[in-house]
Amino acid sequence: MHEVCGSPLLSVVVPCHNEEECLPLFSKAIVGVASELSETYDGMRVELVLVDDGSSDGTLAEMKRIGESMGGECGGELIVRWVSFSRNFGKEAALLAGLRRSTGDLVVTMDADMQDPPALIPDMVRTLMTNRDVDCVAARRVSRRGEPPIRSLFSRLFYRMLNGVSAVPVPSGARDFRMMRRIVVDAILSMPERNRFTKGLYGWVGFRTVWIDYPNVSRAAGRTNWNFWRLAMYAVEGITSCSTVPLSIASWVGLLLCVVAFATTCFIAVRALAYGDPVAGWPSLACIVTFIGGLQLMCLGIIGQYLAKTYIETKHRPEYVVREEGGSSAEA
Repeated sequence: MHEVCGSPLLSVVVPCHNEEECLPLFSKAIVGVASELSETYDGMRVELVLVDDGSSDGTLAEMKRIGESMGGECGGELIVRWVSFSRNFGKEAALLAGLRRSTGDLVVTMDADMQDPPALIPDMVRTLMTNRDVDCVAARRVSRRGEPPIRSLFSRLFYRMLNGVSAVPVPSGARDFRMMRRIVVDAILSMPERNRFTKGLYGWVGFRTVWIDYPNVSRAAGRTNWNFWRLAMYAVEGITSCSTVPLSIASWVGLLLCVVAFATTCFIAVRALAYGDPVAGWPSLACIVTFIGGLQLMCLGIIGQYLAKTYIETKHRPEYVVREEGGSSAEA
């Protein structure tokens, strides 16, 4: 384990966007976890890395307050660092920034809304400390009680589609709530891509993972930032990041339509030449043309998604821009 003042260190990476109401509750829970871990594992310290993803409320001010008031609490077991973006760059960028600033040999990523229960952290640490052949402990929800039924339905459909086209499995209900050894974190950080879908990257890098199941937990305060449109775009990002199967599907659909069109043309020609029966029906023709045109646009849209990703990658822009950062630090 990495050591600070001779003690093992656990980094807790928390992306935040408009979590002003949740952060006081979350930080209080982390203080309790830090005390428990310090007593159980020979003075283990907790490094809390908070990332403000361009919040429009008082999230940044709350982070600074936590850094000033809680840094060095619990006898010095809690270290607080914070970083603030110049605007909203998205959760994936916030996770990346937090991982880059983490220094512990054990790193846990989680949300601040308390839907990722901090009480599970000691169980995760125990699993990794007692099983040296395990590299990652991840949490997944086994129920979605309390969520809108339509959201639960689309979530299940997304995971089925994703696992149907992806070469790496992403279990249904998987969260970004997981604890990793440094070797896993380094593997994630070694990937230079800017279009990131971290849940897929976890599966791609491999390593042995143990899953912890838990029931759905409601937000501690505030409202979720994930509306239907953002979830839909996240689903598209996930599928196109993990697989090129949609491109293959578009190709096969085009080939199938060519075969159908050729067969239909032959049928019409034979019927007209052999029986003198011209095929009537402009409405049906209009429907066919509209249908094929729609399929063509859909296939172009699929190709466009991948071209857009390639375009973004070639610009080599940074994943995020930091406006300011700070926090407490441990004494060497």
